Amino acid sequence: MTLALPHTDARAQSEAPARVGLGWLALLAAAVAVLPWHRGHGLDAIFAASALVEGFGGRVWLLGPVAAALGLGALAAAGDWRRHPLAPALVAAGLTWTIGQGFAIGLRGPAITGLDALFPAAADGQRGFGWGAFTAVLALLGMLAETMAARGFCRGERFAAFSVVLIVGLLTAFVFFPVLRLGATAFVGPDGALAFGPFIERITAPDLWRLDCFTSGRRCGVVINSLQLGLLAASLSTALGLALALLVARTDFRLKRALRAISILPIITPPFVVGVAIIVLFGRSGVLTVWGAELLDVRPTRWVYGLPGVLMAQVLAFTPVTFLVLLGALEAINPTIEEASSTLGAGPVRTFASVTWPLLRPGVAAAFLLAFIESLADFGNPIVLGGGFEVLSTRIFFAVVGARYDLGGAATLAIILLALTLAAFWAQNRWLGRASYVTVTGKSDAGLHPPAPRLLRWAAILAVVPFALLTAGVYAIVLIGGFVHDVGRMDLTPTTAHLWTAFSFEVGEQGLRLFGSAWNSLITTLWVSALAAPLTMAIGILTAWLVARQDFAGRRAFEFGTMLSFAIPGTVVGVSYVAAFNVPPVDITGTMAILVICFVFRNMPVGMRAGMAALAQIDRSMEEAGQTMGAGGARILADVVLPLIRPAIFTALVYAFVTAMTAVSAVIFLVSARHNMATAYIMGRVENGEYALAIAYSAALMIVMVACVALIQLMVGRRSLGRRRELQGVMAPAE
Repeated sequence: MTLALPHTDARAQSEAPARVGLGWLALLAAAVAVLPWHRGHGLDAIFAASALVEGFGGRVWLLGPVAAALGLGALAAAGDWRRHPLAPALVAAGLTWTIGQGFAIGLRGPAITGLDALFPAAADGQRGFGWGAFTAVLALLGMLAETMAARGFCRGERFAAFSVVLIVGLLTAFVFFPVLRLGATAFVGPDGALAFGPFIERITAPDLWRLDCFTSGRRCGVVINSLQLGLLAASLSTALGLALALLVARTDFRLKRALRAISILPIITPPFVVGVAIIVLFGRSGVLTVWGAELLDVRPTRWVYGLPGVLMAQVLAFTPVTFLVLLGALEAINPTIEEASSTLGAGPVRTFASVTWPLLRPGVAAAFLLAFIESLADFGNPIVLGGGFEVLSTRIFFAVVGARYDLGGAATLAIILLALTLAAFWAQNRWLGRASYVTVTGKSDAGLHPPAPRLLRWAAILAVVPFALLTAGVYAIVLIGGFVHDVGRMDLTPTTAHLWTAFSFEVGEQGLRLFGSAWNSLITTLWVSALAAPLTMAIGILTAWLVARQDFAGRRAFEFGTMLSFAIPGTVVGVSYVAAFNVPPVDITGTMAILVICFVFRNMPVGMRAGMAALAQIDRSMEEAGQTMGAGGARILADVVLPLIRPAIFTALVYAFVTAMTAVSAVIFLVSARHNMATAYIMGRVENGEYALAIAYSAALMIVMVACVALIQLMVGRRSLGRRRELQGVMAPAE
């Protein structure tokens, strides 16, 4: 008996892959024989024909997936099809044909000249993929992973192999393909044919690159405006973020808690709400503008509309983000290095200049790059405060949603925007060089960070106090402006009229009835966020596990590909989705699905990085013990890994949910009348001058976000390191 048990277990384990392989084959058979191959509407979606029915009905090109299913079935009947020499080629051919025929024959007929001569029925065109086509692609990806695992990919771990193949397929479909499709759109002429002339004309247009504005007083080019705004916003935000970080980490400043609270505000605030508050304060009839005009006996002006106003809004919005980056960089520096400098006789200023500042270079570069990219991609503040100051994000928006609908022009501008982003990444790497900045080596570092030099401390206070006061004023407007009669005219009579306009309801005989104009957008936003958050977390954590724990060919390229979506500005993502998914075979523009997909692959890298950070603290021996006991990759991930990284899971969930609730730059191109988002609704109210209603809605969203952030802080908490926390409050300023 004792000898039979291992033999039985081994046989069961050897039979499991075969059963799973037959399961993928059965799913492929159902996809081509039963499920509707093309997308339909209403009853058409239910009674649409399968690939098998349509293939024998005249659309013979749809018999390709059927032939692949029959061929793989024949291999399975002969034995273990996964190890058959023809299996990889047959699976790859089926996958290529399934996807290729969708692009080759569009809604209005063949996209390839002469294809209608080979397939006469192709002249009638075909609709986008339905459940059958998508299920067939999934089944073929699963079968491809089975054949790869049988040949040693991921050391034969089938779950890991399928995860890699699936994520690569998803990234190809929803990250790489939209960007490539957008690039191709830029080279399409007015007649729809491929042409380089229109692209050259668009990219060399004088209104993009005009530089004589600094001497002649004319308007600068759109690209020059974007660069000017990005460099100024990134420089000021990084400088203020460093000042905030120094006050919190290296001084005994009494308002540290208040400064930390400021860092939360941009996370829970819709992007353009700061711009609305600045208009209420500094607009031509703003509170501070009118008061200052009466005090100084001058005529109010529109100075806030243009570069000054947009720059002010972006600095207020991005400084807390750079503060968080630089605070982490300051706290990560090993204090023993700075103590060694002091021991050798260097003063506080010399220590900071020669030790602390060089070690801060990666943090400063990361903060500057983050602020620069966010400034380039920012859409909300320029649309509210830009006036005649036009930047790339607003020009792209009006090219897509304007009366002329110039998608080629928008694609050209998006390529320029993406090129500027990639150039910023290159410049960051060049500045950092190949120097090593490692200070945490695993040895004990029981020392304390030295306090900041007195001169630097006072400089930071002088920079931070005005910023903090302005931030408090802006967010006071946001929090109370929607609950008073007219904050712009200083009529502070309390009222809920604006909130009632947005969220009125009635409870009667027919139950709860919603009448407010904002209910549709809020319900859609909650649905989209609730669907996107767990998917974002799941794909991000799974990707982190693959990168950190699995060894397979192309792992570094896989990691780089997963991070690419985070480097693409949101405006480019939105336009690329319009270019890629507005026509078959994947025509999902205007649906809720495209909103969910956009958020999932926009925010996935955050969950991935959180998971990798958590996995770095977990010894591999626990997972190896599970492997020794015969558990597969899926079982180890579910029973061992996930319980140990619950904080990272929760962080990824909340970040994805909050970001989906407040994002605007990408989804502004993807919303529809049926599926509108809260930020798009608020922006519409701002454009109509309904500031009070916009602020009331924003305040309601912020309350939801505050609850989410408070929940994550309560669940995750904050880790302290040894005696640093005990001695944190006893630091005195340097002499």
